[in-house]
Amino acid sequence: MEKKSEALLWSIALPGFAQLLNKNYVKGFLFIFLEFLVNVQANFNEVIVLSFLGDIQTAIERTNYQWLLFYPCLYFFAMWDAFKDAGGEKEEYSFLPFVFAVYFVTVGLIYSSKVTIFGVLLGALWLPILAMAPGLLVGFLIRIVVLNVQRG
Repeated sequence: MEKKSEALLWSIALPGFAQLLNKNYVKGFLFIFLEFLVNVQANFNEVIVLSFLGDIQTAIERTNYQWLLFYPCLYFFAMWDAFKDAGGEKEEYSFLPFVFAVYFVTVGLIYSSKVTIFGVLLGALWLPILAMAPGLLVGFLIRIVVLNVQRG
């Protein structure tokens, strides 16, 4: 269990790190390259800084959504791959929380320049992050339902 947690945490830090630690060098460097490519093209580091500083409107204006929409799939797939390589594939349907997190984060990103919560515009960082929690929850619940149906 500890190895799966470690892989997830390294992958959250930077997609590709866990793959490098698992000696999957080609995959690791590919994930790192793709993360940098999408990050730079989407202006994501600038969006993160502006969002933390509370300048949400400027963050939205600087976001290249055409590129940033690739980020949730890349990020969560790298996490899934790290989790799987660390033994997570032994748990049936363990991919479902990752997949549903991608779906919800992507939808959150699509609506991030328009949706407000309690009158607050959250932008391209905070709304997708908030959307992750229900995505994970739905994924875990669907996994439980599927496993229970299979077991009869």
